[in-house]
Formats: sequence, structure tokens, C-alpha cells
Amino acid sequence: MATYAIGDVQGCYPELQRLLEKLRFDPAQDRLWFCGDLVNRGGESLATLRLVHSLRDSTTLTLGNHDLSLLAIALRKQDAQSRVNPELREVLFAEDAPTLFEWLRSQKLLHHDETLGWTMVHAGLAPSWTLKQAQRSAAEVERELSSPRHARLLKNLFGNRPAAWSSRLQGIDRMRASINTMTRMRFCDVNGRIDFESKGAPGTQKPGMYPWFEVPGLRRRETRIVCGHWSALGRFAGLDVYGIDTGCVWGGKLTALRLDQEEPQYIAVNAEPHRKRPPGGGD
Repeated sequence: MATYAIGDVQGCYPELQRLLEKLRFDPAQDRLWFCGDLVNRGGESLATLRLVHSLRDSTTLTLGNHDLSLLAIALRKQDAQSRVNPELREVLFAEDAPTLFEWLRSQKLLHHDETLGWTMVHAGLAPSWTLKQAQRSAAEVERELSSPRHARLLKNLFGNRPAAWSSRLQGIDRMRASINTMTRMRFCDVNGRIDFESKGAPGTQKPGMYPWFEVPGLRRRETRIVCGHWSALGRFAGLDVYGIDTGCVWGGKLTALRLDQEEPQYIAVNAEPHRKRPPGGGD
């Protein structure tokens, strides 16, 4: 039995198929963890969602910012949905869209496996969070997303404020801060205030900002963390953090990390030849 974490797929369906073949993935025995951002930009988001949904008994998914954005768009009126890109329109107007969206809303923001000693999140954790605090913050959002009240949260999903999580926050502001931290963060200051604009590699950030896993004084978590979201970081291993967004949608690789061995093992496939980063980059 093997457990693999897979980085941002973003609709790169052919690469996901090739990666699963390379892993010799057996859904009867093995487990897949997806770091989030299953959809958008790769061209085949619907096929990707359908594949992962079909493997749902053998998978764990933490939602990414693109996944949550899709859920929010799904609540808009049809004329507004018609104005999004063709790849997402294909998902929104698919016959099985309601099933896929209900499944997505039931997924996690953070996953921790005590036996393996691994934690998965799409982007990062606030420097003030212990593992238990991170789990509590994620659970608050997860309960709301899977409840009949989910529309209120999704309609108020977007926004850069508050820019830092605080125990004093309440209601939508508290949940938005948790979501921004776990699905959008790359750089932050010592108080956890996120720089939403900087998307480059470590060393390119503004003064006073740090990669979220290098903030001075951050809390110890006693777990290894696997995450995606940050294609400019690429394949990264250090400080008990393993980054596996290797920019498949931008012409890089789609990467898996085997978690059930003493020494984590990387397995990757190259992106399809037509993929490349557009002018101005992306997230």
C-alpha cells in the first residue's frame, strides 16, 4: 500500500493520467492525496474532476483557491457563468455538475495523518498556528462549506481583507482569513499578514516579508507538511515543508511525492509540449 501526494493539476488531464500510470496506482490498495487546484488553465478541468471523483474512495483532497473560485462562480446567475473561460464553462454546464460541486464542497482545507506524520494544505499555515489551531480553523470552514449555509460563505469568498488571521476575528471575516491563509499565501510578515501580490521565488519578496515557512518565531508543528500553490517555488524540501507545485500548467512537471516511506520519494511526468507560461505569469 502506497500513499502519494500530487501537486496542482489545474486541468492537466493527460499528465495526470500519465502520472497515475507511472505510479502504477492501484485504487484497491493505494491512496492519493491532492494538494488542490484541480481545475483551471490546463484545458481539461471537467475530465480531471470526473477522474478524481471516480477515485474518491481512494483519495483525499484539500481545496485550492481555483477550486473554491469555481464553487463561488457556480452560485452566480447563468449569464454571469457564461462569461467565464470556456474550460470552466464546460464544468459549470455539465450534466453532472451538481454532483461534482456537492462533492467538492465536502472536501477539506487541511488534512493530517497522525500515523504517517504528514499534513497537507494547498498553500500554507499562519505563523501563529500550532497544528491543532490550524485544524480547528480548517474545520470551521469545512463545516460551513458542507452545510446548507454554504452559499453565504461562497458569495463572500473574494477579498484580501482581513490580510491576517486573528483569534479575534468572527464570522465571514474569520473564515475568509483562514481560507486566504490556507489557499493563497506565499509570503507573509511576522504577524501573518499576507502579501497577495508577490508570486515569485523566495528572495524576490518585499522587505519584511518571508516565505510562510521561514517566518521568524513561527510555531512548531511536529509534522511534515506537503503543499502546492507556489509554482515559482517549484519542488522544494526544507524545514519539514515539501512543495510539489512544479508548474505543470506552465510547461513544467506534474509531481507526486510518496509519503509512506522514511525518505519521501518524488515521481514526476513532463507537461504536454504545448504548455507554456503566458506573459505576466500566473498563480
